[in-house]
Parts: sequence; structure tokens; C-alpha cells
Amino acid sequence: MEKEDWSIQEIARLAGTTSRTLRHYDDIGLLPPSRIAHNGYRHYDGQALVRLQRILLLRELGLGLPQIAEVLGAASVGEGAGSEATALETHLTLLREEQTRLARQIASVESTITALRGGENLMAENMFDGFDHTRYKQEVEERWGEKAYADGDSWWRGMTDAERTDWQQRVSDLGRDWIAAAESGIDPASPAAQEVARRHVEWLTGIPGTPAAAPGGDVKAYVIGLGEMYVADPRFGANYATSTGGTHGAEFVRDALRVYADGNL
Repeated sequence: MEKEDWSIQEIARLAGTTSRTLRHYDDIGLLPPSRIAHNGYRHYDGQALVRLQRILLLRELGLGLPQIAEVLGAASVGEGAGSEATALETHLTLLREEQTRLARQIASVESTITALRGGENLMAENMFDGFDHTRYKQEVEERWGEKAYADGDSWWRGMTDAERTDWQQRVSDLGRDWIAAAESGIDPASPAAQEVARRHVEWLTGIPGTPAAAPGGDVKAYVIGLGEMYVADPRFGANYATSTGGTHGAEFVRDALRVYADGNL
């Protein structure tokens, strides 16, 4: 007999998520269970599974939960299979575009490795294929305005290849040092953590178009807000993920930045 619904524990295991996450999705109205069993456990039917798949796909594409709720707003759990299939076709197109972009990035990095190991000259025009900062255009404009994106875009395009490489290395070094600090168990308020926070703020204030770089901008609020975003948005939190997983690394960065902002900005 074909199974009609699955318990919350089964769905968490199959989807690679947690029961806590599924309960949170229910609490915010994103994924209500199909029924509540006599023991109080949530159960989900096939239609709910399709909705969960869409939620997870949209998360992978970088959308936050409020944005996902908007996308799914016109598609209630009670919609027909045809409508759900059409929506999934749209998601599939986006995933294939992302797959193409990632394939280009992989080929770019492989080409660089081959050149380095073979002592060949690096081809700058090939090294950044697939690395497209413009995919964040809409989000930046919504958060900070069109001028913020235009200023940042102009700054990025005006860099030489060497300057871009140096900037990316700086970002990488910051991420590495944040992770090391978080895994070491030191206090976010410790001198070592605060030194990384100082470098982080210095880096932020060097990016045109952001409130941190604008004359008279509220740098303190911006820094504290970014710290919260690192925890709330998996795209950013992934940059500070420790070996234990979860949001521990991002939480450490948030707490250290808040201490630094309160004491220095």
C-alpha cells in the first residue's frame, strides 16, 4: 500500500533537515503539517512534501524565509498539482542556470590549477568566468538603494585583475581568521577576536556604496545589522561555518562585531 503521509521525524531525515526547522516553518506559516496525530506529532502528505521541496530549492537559490513566503504566497498548500508542477519547472530552470554558472567556475579554477602546476601563463580573462557579482543586484538595491549598487559596481569594474585577486584574498583571510577564532573557544570580547573585528570593519568601510563607506553613514547600525544577517542568512553564514556546523561561527562573528561596534563606533 502506498504511503499517504510521513511523520516529522521521517521528513526531517529524508530532506536532510531537522524536526526543529520543520516546526519553525509551521510556526511562521510556511509549511503547516497535513495533520496532527493523537500523540501530537506533525505529519505531512505528498502535497506538503512538494511544498517543502520548493522551500528547500528557494533556500538553495539564496532566498530568505520572508522572500520564500512571498513567492509561495499565491500558491497555497491546497493548490492543484498542475500549478505546483509549473512552479517547480521555473525553479528547475533557475537551478540549471546555477548549474551552468557553477560548471563555468569549476572549469575556471581547474584551468588555473593546470596553469600553475605547469608553469604556464595565467589567462586573466578566463580566471573569473562564472564569478558574477551582478546576481546580487536586485537584493542590494532593495536593501540599500540603486546608488549603493551603482557605486559598488563601478568600484568593482574599475579594479585591475590583481586588485580583485588581492581583495578576494583579504576576504578569504578574514573568513579563515574568524573561523579559527570561533573554534578556539575564545571570548568574542577578547583582544584577539576584537582585532579580527577591527579588520572586518576596516574592510567594510572600504567598499563604496555601503552605509559603512558613506560620509555620515550610520556605521555602527550597519555593522551590527550585518552581524545579525550573517546568522539569519545561510549564504553569508556559510563563510564563517566551523567544523561543528550550524551557526556557531556566524554567531561568534555577530557577537564580536557588536562588542566592537559598541566600544568603537
